[in-house]
Amino acid sequence: MTSPTIPDLPCNAPDQLRLMAPTELRRRWRAGEEVALLDVREEGPYSLSHPFFAVSLPLSQIELRILDLVPRLNVPVVVYDDDEGYAARAVPRIRALGYTDVSVLDGGLSGYARHGEVFRDVNVPSKAFGELVEAIRHTPSLSADEAKALIERESNLVVLDARRFEEYRTMSIPRGVSVPGGELAFRAREIAPSPDTTIIVNCAGRTRSIIGTQSLINAGLPNRIYALRNGTIGWTLAGHQVERGRTARMLERPAASYATALADAKAWAERVGVGVLDAATFARHQAEAGTRTLYCLDVRTPEEYASSHPAGFASAPGGQLVQAIDEWVGVRGARLVLFDDDGVRARMTASWLKQMGWDVSVVGPDVVAATETEIRAARRPPLPQLGEATISAEQLAADAAAWTIVDLTRSPSYKAGHIPGAHFVLASRFADDLAKLPGSSAVVLTSDDGAEAAFALADARAATPREVRVLSGGTRAWTAAGHALETERQSRISLADDVYKRPYEGTDNAAEAMQAYIDWELQLVAQLANDSVSNFHVV
Repeated sequence: MTSPTIPDLPCNAPDQLRLMAPTELRRRWRAGEEVALLDVREEGPYSLSHPFFAVSLPLSQIELRILDLVPRLNVPVVVYDDDEGYAARAVPRIRALGYTDVSVLDGGLSGYARHGEVFRDVNVPSKAFGELVEAIRHTPSLSADEAKALIERESNLVVLDARRFEEYRTMSIPRGVSVPGGELAFRAREIAPSPDTTIIVNCAGRTRSIIGTQSLINAGLPNRIYALRNGTIGWTLAGHQVERGRTARMLERPAASYATALADAKAWAERVGVGVLDAATFARHQAEAGTRTLYCLDVRTPEEYASSHPAGFASAPGGQLVQAIDEWVGVRGARLVLFDDDGVRARMTASWLKQMGWDVSVVGPDVVAATETEIRAARRPPLPQLGEATISAEQLAADAAAWTIVDLTRSPSYKAGHIPGAHFVLASRFADDLAKLPGSSAVVLTSDDGAEAAFALADARAATPREVRVLSGGTRAWTAAGHALETERQSRISLADDVYKRPYEGTDNAAEAMQAYIDWELQLVAQLANDSVSNFHVV
């Protein structure tokens, strides 16, 4: 679908706001109807409280992410905030991109909370589902102490780390091998060919350990298989040491075990009700994409996707797709089509998404050929025509002291390195925070590649009497021109609550935060039952 052009409308153009009642939203979820609920606050506030199927899309990120998250322009879109005024500002920006059915959640977050549960953290549907799987299937697990003892005394044992390779490389438990969750049923028999080999599956917290372990059980492996209870969080809280910088991973395609893995994956997917599309049915799905939202997702490894993939398919490694589907799919009730070239990974991934209430099918290379080699970039609308409102990296470097540089990038990126003297400001908070900038010189907006800054220009001009320009090409253009970034000196004008710090990623998490996270996950099943909108069904 061609990216829509943006009409010449200011970001704060007056518009008639339509409202959707929380009861109507919840009715649509229960009925399986398509609707996208977008939380337009920053991710920090979102992580503290939001409705079950709400997707985080901060106001300042709308143009950068919405076309992939919500690909059908006439799907019902509902936005909300917690009475900060972001939702009213979001509506005209979303409509300007061509969306025709945009409304505001009546009463915002507090209004919704009178009708349904609100949830903490991120990727909540996936995590709640994992807890439900364990409760219903009684997925076997070991405590950190039990796992450590087994790892130390048992030679015929493998530890499969179900997280992303980057997380595994940051820290892992002894003997761990990186096998991301979507790869487990495809590769585990090759790593542990003997049915006498004990398998321990671990992740950072709980979900991927549970889903990974149950995946291997569902796929018919006869081994003793256990989840590491509470993952590396539980391991760390028990006082055990993690390893850092390990690179052991399984990337070779299975050979001896492949036929068995495929047969078992087919049997399990058929039992769960996963459909396999022929060419005619897939073509019909594509033809109906204007009236039924369609997501086409390649669930293989990022390396395989980069090598070649089907046209129109986004990279969504299977384990992460189950763990964090709301990072790819913004429309609850949409239709999903998953691709692999082996018949195992797409089926096993789809089997979980089907149990999570998604309309999901799989397709293979007999229907769609993996011929594309160009990495699929995020879909964005054309940048606004800024004319003389831009400044080049060379112009800025020649007289940087004459400008006040405002960096709109996410706070971790700002901390990692920014143009010397740049101030961190969130575009959503221009009205309050641009007035806090020191001095009175003209302002230059920058962001990672300049796109967010370009889309934010109109709002910035409305919020300050200063001259405002945009750094052409953003901070990338600055470094490409050979100019250095700084990390030591930081000036945070806005509160850096734009990114939620996950207590299960990284190595510097407080014990209290990790324990609180585990405690929260353990009560999700009760909260899920009380909310009653998930349409989950564990087979």
